[in-house]
Amino acid sequence: MNRSILHLIRTLDPERGGPVAFVKHLSVVHAAMGVQVAILTLDRNDPAWVTDVPASVIECGPSRSNYGYNRRIEAKLTEIAGSFGTMVVHGLWQFHSLCALRVSLKIGVPYFVFPHGMLDPWFKKSYPVKHLKKQLYWMLAERKVLEGARAVLFTSENELRSAKATFQPKADYKPRIVPLGVSKAPADVEALRETFLRSFPHLRGRRFILFLGRLHPKKGCDSLVKAMAEIQPPIDLVLAGPSGIQEYADHLRKSAQGLPVFFTGMIQGDVKMGALSSAEALILPSHQENFGLVVAEALSFGTPVLVSERVNIAEHVRSFGAGFVEPDTLVGTRRLIERWLQEGNPGMRTAALKCFDERFDIEKSAGELLEIFFADG
Repeated sequence: MNRSILHLIRTLDPERGGPVAFVKHLSVVHAAMGVQVAILTLDRNDPAWVTDVPASVIECGPSRSNYGYNRRIEAKLTEIAGSFGTMVVHGLWQFHSLCALRVSLKIGVPYFVFPHGMLDPWFKKSYPVKHLKKQLYWMLAERKVLEGARAVLFTSENELRSAKATFQPKADYKPRIVPLGVSKAPADVEALRETFLRSFPHLRGRRFILFLGRLHPKKGCDSLVKAMAEIQPPIDLVLAGPSGIQEYADHLRKSAQGLPVFFTGMIQGDVKMGALSSAEALILPSHQENFGLVVAEALSFGTPVLVSERVNIAEHVRSFGAGFVEPDTLVGTRRLIERWLQEGNPGMRTAALKCFDERFDIEKSAGELLEIFFADG
């Protein structure tokens, strides 16, 4: 059996969020299981992007536009794909997914698709012009990409359910649900906390809740800042992440003036882990989140999570008592903070760890994926 995997992804830039982090986490675990792993990207990679990734990284950049058009990709994929047991496509609406379909038809190597939330109807409502473009591309190519896959991999029941009615005509594909996961937290969290506090010494000795992700309208950051202004809580808010849209990020900073709200910019590595272990709770009031990898990362440290109902793993958080869940509104976001201040307790840390162990440990996800990828091998 050829137990080797070729991942196809637009970029390994960590600012692109969950899909990039998941590919890296998964590559580490699969390599430790003895699986040969390679990653093909449409970018030229910054050396820091591929640090500690135990996989060959094949750069096909530079590529054109967000779509990633590059006339060399299909030829390169045809040349190398036969050496792998399967291909895994991450994301939609980009040239590499179409190339996977063409190459699979040409040489017979199967492929799987992770949409990573890109079929969610939220985008249809929020960006109607972009949706019309995607609808056209759906009819021309993307529907065929999904139908040609061995399976389309969704990360939750909610993601699968919401994806079905977004585009017409409906695609006839084989869906599978495979929750994502992250690695266990390191044992020496005190050293990680000290690393974080050395980077942001003004937070030493202060209580804070943490938002970790792109500063983007989808994430509900504006509601979070407004909620802090309305209730003036005896706790700080740390907004850690890159500026997804600079104008939006500037608006957030202006709105946060005079409030106990601190912006750190993007944090990675030990600093990021130190933030997750130092925070009283992680907060993610997103309007759309097909999984929420940062939620799983927080749970791995035993950090309770405060999430909106639109985070597709919110029911796991609720069922384990690992945090609080409210609507993705200003009122709901305010309630998340208020409930934490009124009802948060040390027992939630134990519940958070249990939720991680039973649902989001990547060892389980990685093993399940191998069974799916090589079931016929």
